Amino acid sequence: MNLHEYQGKELVKRYGVKIQEGIPVDSPEQAVEAARQLQSDTGTSIWVVKAQIHAGGRGKAGGVKVAKSLDEVYEKASKILGATLVTPQTGAKGKVVHKVLIAQDVYYPGPSDTKEFYMSILLDREKSRNVIIYSTEGGMDIEEVAENHPDKLHKEWVDPALGIQGFQARRIAFNLGLSGNAFKEMVKFVGSLYNAYVGNDCSMLEINPVLKTSDDKIIAVDTKCVIDNNALYRHADVQGMRDITEEDPTEVEAGAAGLNFVKLDGNVGCMVNGAGLAMATMDIIKASGGNPANFLDVGGTADAKRVETAFKIILKDPNVKAILVNIFGGIVRCDRVAQGVIDAYKNIGTINVPIIVRLQGTNAEEAKKMIDESGLQVRSAILLREAATLVKEAVG
Repeated sequence: MNLHEYQGKELVKRYGVKIQEGIPVDSPEQAVEAARQLQSDTGTSIWVVKAQIHAGGRGKAGGVKVAKSLDEVYEKASKILGATLVTPQTGAKGKVVHKVLIAQDVYYPGPSDTKEFYMSILLDREKSRNVIIYSTEGGMDIEEVAENHPDKLHKEWVDPALGIQGFQARRIAFNLGLSGNAFKEMVKFVGSLYNAYVGNDCSMLEINPVLKTSDDKIIAVDTKCVIDNNALYRHADVQGMRDITEEDPTEVEAGAAGLNFVKLDGNVGCMVNGAGLAMATMDIIKASGGNPANFLDVGGTADAKRVETAFKIILKDPNVKAILVNIFGGIVRCDRVAQGVIDAYKNIGTINVPIIVRLQGTNAEEAKKMIDESGLQVRSAILLREAATLVKEAVG
């Protein structure tokens, strides 16, 4: 589950990570009140108005503005709220801004220069360890750093059984070129950030930039936090942070129906039971000249109601030119699935795209006969290569 910047900051702050303080609001009037509150709490007289969407690249898209007066806070918030930001991570449609974060200015003058760093923590599956990725090139996309400055990209692997060790945090601070109080602050920052990553069951925690202020404090200026959905049952407070307005509506609908659904950009809809079979099905579609339009796992109970809901969700995608139903009848019998497909087809009414149904397993022959004799515009198959041929014919 993705979190907004202000939500991620709230989580890491609980573990002792210093952050750029801010107050989320959803109206220009609230923005001014938030600015006054920050001025009282932190002494700041310059504010940053930051769009809150689940995507990076907000600054380049006009979603981050500096305000030097309360009037400017109102003006900037008015322009950003309700605007549609298009960034490399939003796609062409962009995302509508429903909330902004009014944040303190942390780029104040002082005895030394400010510096920006990059830092993220995620799981390295090959090594079965967590890895801290960091760089002196903060404020840039990490892909750009990897391509243009590979020598400035560092990694520190952490044994999850031992946790972050002091020498590792010190090595990170050293590689970032820090000394004195900034070195000590970075060591504390790294340890606290790692504890926040583990304690919140994150699958990814990114800070870009990590700022060394002019008075040698280390602060998280931005936070991108992704929580492992499988661990949400342990974090009731985090579950309440979910913002469904940032998610694909069809994925939200599918989740409410108990379906595992991920929208893709192809032209062949998939309805499958089992994640492994779903991946194989998408490979078959690709090999047949099509492109999968979704990942959809109906689970082991592919009854008529679930099948009907799955059909309706797939058909909401205007790019779908055919639907492949690929079910292995182990837990559920193929004839029951076939009856579910027939009932769902009749309940939906007119379906204007070809449907290929491949059922294999218990009572597969009976299921094929039911489909063939139903009178519906549905083509059946038992072997996977037969289904692949039918998909190829359907998409040309």
